[in-house]
Amino acid sequence: MTWTEHQMWIKPKTERSYPWYLRPFFWNQRRKYGNVLDAALLWARSPKLFLGVAFLYGMIDRRSSQISPELRSLLTVRVSQINHCPFCVDINSATLMKRGASLDKVAALAAWRESELYDDKERDALDYAEAMTRSDREIDGDLMRRLNSHFDDDQIVELTGLIAFQNMSSKFNSALAVPPQGFCQIPQSGDESPKPAQDGARADPV
Repeated sequence: MTWTEHQMWIKPKTERSYPWYLRPFFWNQRRKYGNVLDAALLWARSPKLFLGVAFLYGMIDRRSSQISPELRSLLTVRVSQINHCPFCVDINSATLMKRGASLDKVAALAAWRESELYDDKERDALDYAEAMTRSDREIDGDLMRRLNSHFDDDQIVELTGLIAFQNMSSKFNSALAVPPQGFCQIPQSGDESPKPAQDGARADPV
């Protein structure tokens, strides 16, 4: 089978095919996003795994997180770009803009090292996210010292959990060719950030 832009390797089942106890999750996604997410329907093929992932995501992206909402979304978009996950870039970029990031800041994210739009805290967190995500990078003492100038130990653990979760999520969706669902316009070339779609307000960050 040859992959095409809108073809997933494994198709979601119809919603009625899933266990009844997953339907509230689907209802909540429809309320937030206008549709049930294709990625959720794939995870739900293994219902217990879906519940575990959903619970973990809820803890990572909770309102009381020690990491600011904008920074969390900034990191999830960058990890998604590196892992070539158009679905994750799409939905997380829309969330990032809902959380207050400017369009210029979102568009510059793929080349954040050359941009002056990011403060030192964001730059060090992005460097940490890239070091965790890229197989040719390691976490060294200099990077940890820079992180410690912005975050305490508990916050670094939470930051690490967020980045690790997004790696799992984006690699899952990328491997199964989950397409974007129209929250943002995805450029055709490489590692770029998206522009908001006309209906980009559909995405709800919480």
